[in-house]
Amino acid sequence: MTKYIPLVIRVCVALLSVTTLSQLKADEVEVFAAASLTDALKELAITYMQTSGDKIVFNFAASGTLAMQIKAGAPADIFFSADEPKMDDLAKAGQIAADTRKDLLSNSLVIVVPTDSTATLTSAAQLADPKFQKIALGQPQTVPAGVYAKAYLTQIGIWDKVASRVIPSESVRAALAAVETGNVDAGIVYKTDALHSKKVKIAYEVPVAEGPAIAYPIALVQDSKHAAAAKKFLEYLGEPSSLKTFEKYGFITKG
Repeated sequence: MTKYIPLVIRVCVALLSVTTLSQLKADEVEVFAAASLTDALKELAITYMQTSGDKIVFNFAASGTLAMQIKAGAPADIFFSADEPKMDDLAKAGQIAADTRKDLLSNSLVIVVPTDSTATLTSAAQLADPKFQKIALGQPQTVPAGVYAKAYLTQIGIWDKVASRVIPSESVRAALAAVETGNVDAGIVYKTDALHSKKVKIAYEVPVAEGPAIAYPIALVQDSKHAAAAKKFLEYLGEPSSLKTFEKYGFITKG
């Protein structure tokens, strides 16, 4: 039996070398993405990791929060924002690889109420009715969904009437949660978030043609530690099959 030991050792060493080599080739890509992208990106990442061997790690939050983290030096490889200004801010600071930037998705706004609410709306202007005592929005100064909502309410002439009743939230998902728990009477969120919640119902959809122009730009971060792997994942997100997944979650695709 002893004469077979060297062969066994050689086989084990070879297997160990292959395993080590595959580990060396694998990269961990840090994706900083808007909270509204959570469900779609998680599904897409599962398939991608199975085929690529790379690990995709997400940091989901409001785009403004993510942009501040990147400016402060957080180790991000990809930034997927829910609005242009946050991406523009990083671009001006030289922290985005400009040649990789593209607008991949769009979205629309809806007014949601708790599932047990009897409130009905035929117009967004009806939010000015005093019966809507608390209205949840993303923070109107920093959270894209909140910025879009304020712009729309201003456009239809009711922002000044509802501003004192607005409950600002740290992200669009937090605004949705406030409606789900019944802590507010209504909220303005993205259609994509509302479609996948069983605890709210859509009381009014803002027509895309009448609402704000919503864009989701994506780009590589200039100081990415895994630029090659990050670029591959970014390209994967723009493939037809990936765009169909985004559409399944209610996004409007631009690819």
